[in-house]
Amino acid sequence: MNAQSDQALLSWISSRQSWMLEQTQQLAQINSGTFNAQGVSQVAQALVEIARPLNAQVEKIALPAFRTVNLNGEREERELGPALSLIKRPDSPRQILLCGHLDTVFADNDPFQQTRWLDDERLNGPGVTDMKGGLLILLTALMALEQHPEAEQLGWRVIMNPDEEIGSPCSADLLREAAETAKLGLVFEPLLPDGAYAGERKGSGNFTLIVRGRTAHAGREIENGRNALRALCDLIIELDNLNGRRQGVSINPARFHTDVPLNRVPDLAVAQFNIRTQSHDDEHWLHQQLSRLALGLNGREGYSLEIEGSFSRHPKRLTPANQALFKLLCHCASTLEIPTQIKPTGGCCDGNNLAAAGLPNIDTLGAEGGSIHSADEFLIVSSLSRRAQLTASFLLAVARGELDSVLWPHLNGG
Repeated sequence: MNAQSDQALLSWISSRQSWMLEQTQQLAQINSGTFNAQGVSQVAQALVEIARPLNAQVEKIALPAFRTVNLNGEREERELGPALSLIKRPDSPRQILLCGHLDTVFADNDPFQQTRWLDDERLNGPGVTDMKGGLLILLTALMALEQHPEAEQLGWRVIMNPDEEIGSPCSADLLREAAETAKLGLVFEPLLPDGAYAGERKGSGNFTLIVRGRTAHAGREIENGRNALRALCDLIIELDNLNGRRQGVSINPARFHTDVPLNRVPDLAVAQFNIRTQSHDDEHWLHQQLSRLALGLNGREGYSLEIEGSFSRHPKRLTPANQALFKLLCHCASTLEIPTQIKPTGGCCDGNNLAAAGLPNIDTLGAEGGSIHSADEFLIVSSLSRRAQLTASFLLAVARGELDSVLWPHLNGG
């Protein structure tokens, strides 16, 4: 261990605080809502320039279009921006994967587009915490590591995807492939609002109900119609009544739509809903419930139901390997006098995807802040350098072999 080199690493990151903040602000000024492919591409290119000192292998990866069913019951495709891949020392025996996302939840027509100061410590802006600040933490930690004499002991890959905020449907295969070459993952989602790390995470699925009935004149022959909206309301009530039936499962009907004149019986109605799960068995139970609902409605004269969607993210459990990662992280944090706590959460992220691929990971290594996904989103600016120091310290510990007995036992002759 080289105490002088270690301190130089931490001091260098401290000296980059103003630069990290400036870069975060500049990235936040570029709208990169998931479906703003041009804006996402601009953010990717800006990050290529920021990452240039890493001398990594850089690749922009085109992804397939996002396929979905809209609220008119029509299937459509939407273009996405590219994913960004950075690779350094791919032949090193110790390989890790670092992940972040380029997109935000704020569309290009959203009124929330600019940053502003709330006070001396908090910056308000779209994506400043989720996760443009996190991307700067990731890259700065790697820049610091690369200046350290022990960096050669660690190989790494960075994946920044453009579709995390919609569940990473088009980058899922890329994440899975990248996970296969690594032994641990680090994801730079923001910490939980109280500053805790996410431990276990629930799984998630998004679904669409497409109900078809039969139209008729609302005054002259309403009895001949089959009101798709009414049937859809019955289904939504049945879905909502499933809440509380199984521990850890929640169903959130979020949108519904029909579009006919008021004097016509609607023959098409569409709803979209989200499900959160606590275990893989929950998914099987929910598929059974959805099949039961479909059988019931399709058995009614003049009606039909299609159900589109899937469970795109499976529950993430705290495995022994995950616990070993947190143990090392907590040790690194204690040397920096950073308090740590770990909590379960109902939220999902790419940590779920990596866990499903068998990769143990910590997925809240990003910035401190709050009110993400809203116009009140804010970043605690001092967390940029603080969290970069923690990540760099963790990477250095991994390079030194402090997880070898858990992840790379062959390096110790195991």
